[in-house]
Amino acid sequence: MSRVRIGIVGGAGYTGGEMLRILLGHPHAEIVFVHSKSHAGDPVYKAHGDLVGETELHFTDTLQKDIDVLFLCVGHGEASVFLKENALPDHIRIIDLSQDFRLKEKGNNGFVYGLPELNRSVIQQAVHIANPGCFATCIQLGLLPLAAAGKLKNDVHVTAITGSTGAGQKLTATSHFSWRNNNMSVYKAFTHQHLGEINQSLQQLDTGRDASMHFIPYRGDFTRGIIASSYTSCPLSLEEAREMYNRYYETHPFVHQVTVNPDLKQVVNTNKCIVYLEKHEDQLLIISMIDNLVKGASGQAVQNMNLIMGLEEKEGLYLKPIGF
Repeated sequence: MSRVRIGIVGGAGYTGGEMLRILLGHPHAEIVFVHSKSHAGDPVYKAHGDLVGETELHFTDTLQKDIDVLFLCVGHGEASVFLKENALPDHIRIIDLSQDFRLKEKGNNGFVYGLPELNRSVIQQAVHIANPGCFATCIQLGLLPLAAAGKLKNDVHVTAITGSTGAGQKLTATSHFSWRNNNMSVYKAFTHQHLGEINQSLQQLDTGRDASMHFIPYRGDFTRGIIASSYTSCPLSLEEAREMYNRYYETHPFVHQVTVNPDLKQVVNTNKCIVYLEKHEDQLLIISMIDNLVKGASGQAVQNMNLIMGLEEKEGLYLKPIGF
């Protein structure tokens, strides 16, 4: 089959670099251009040193329109501005990695929420995709089976920690090495911006759900990965809950339930989500983990591209975890 012709806007950042690494190994992808105003004319490997010898692509500040798919790897608020300023042909599929079009209540301009484990059939017919947030992806994949079965009627308490790449490439007071190393902190307690999309998805599966979610996010002293621990009152036994999770995810190739308490390195550098359950009296504990730059961003975006272009869902995403 012919290759999918791809453009990347915002190619100099963390998600843009991760997109390049994945797509350069994708058997059906052809990267036509990588857009960056600040790096125009530079070779891609000048911003992403690990790509030396992998590609001779150069950044450009010109938007080419002879493409099939456009990935928007830009900051929050920038995607909507970019689309207003640049008229694109109707045939171009747009996959936006920002939060600009995720929420229906804010007017998502026809964008489909791109969580394949929730909306796969709709994604396959979509033209515009709003790629989910990283915390949102990790937490939702831990809770979707419960919501689908109507077993998420009580409040959910979530604690999750993310690596420093989740803050983006721009240097801030809480992202440079001397502050982040050997350090942790809570931020946006109970108010994190991903709560909106999480609740939207859970209510999509269970329209009568009105319980609250209490979310405490942490900044971690590592570079990549998210581990979330969620717990809620649940009438199911551990065996019943595990069976329900296996049924929900049996047709979804990237979510794997395990019966041994996992560690974060099992998912880093992969498009996997690992889920682990424990039962403590009436409380069901759900541990879920992903790589925030892959399943939480660029890998999931490529997964969505595969679905809308009629490719095998795992194509280009056979990625090796770090391990050690």
